[in-house]
Amino acid sequence: MVEIVMAGGWLMLPIILCSILAIAIVIERSWSLSANRIAPRYAVGQVWTWIKNNELDSTRMRELRLSSPLGQILAAGLLHARQGRAQMQDAIAHSASVVIHELERYLSTLGTIAAITPLLGLLGTVIGMIRVFTEIMIQGTGNASALAGGISEALITTAAGLCVAIPSYACHRYFIRKVDSLVLALEQESAKLVDALDKVPVELGDLKNTTPEQEQAA
Repeated sequence: MVEIVMAGGWLMLPIILCSILAIAIVIERSWSLSANRIAPRYAVGQVWTWIKNNELDSTRMRELRLSSPLGQILAAGLLHARQGRAQMQDAIAHSASVVIHELERYLSTLGTIAAITPLLGLLGTVIGMIRVFTEIMIQGTGNASALAGGISEALITTAAGLCVAIPSYACHRYFIRKVDSLVLALEQESAKLVDALDKVPVELGDLKNTTPEQEQAA
């Protein structure tokens, strides 16, 4: 393996670094984009239970906001619930935009890796072929080992670039789809709470004396 890497020339170094970074991103996103971590199914039911039992105070709100990204969105909506449905939806949309940005973290980097590693491989191919033709100009076609070295460098870097790019692109598309599914789940869960509060107005306990600014400061 070391011999293959050495034969590929100096362009193997950025390709290897890209592969390490891609693996790290895939592992991190696989853990971070778990549906149970982002949009736990019990969150809306728990909030509704707190509301019905008049237990939704500032402490519960802080607990909700820190529990999950869905909890963060629900907390933002609840803080504006008394201002009307439109204000509640606006607050949810604003909080959701922050959450979505966090869900998409590192995905652009993974997409960039998928795009540039074939180009690095192509650059290695070009450099290898330049070496081949340089040797032909200097020594003619009689030195087979020199020609083979340049061709080997060209093929190795191309193969290495594609070996990194193909799985990186596949993982990038998978995570994009995963984020889309999670965003849809967040929208559906937050809509449930908005509809429930709109149809069955309830008193939100100690929150009547808590402003959004106070909650954020807490």
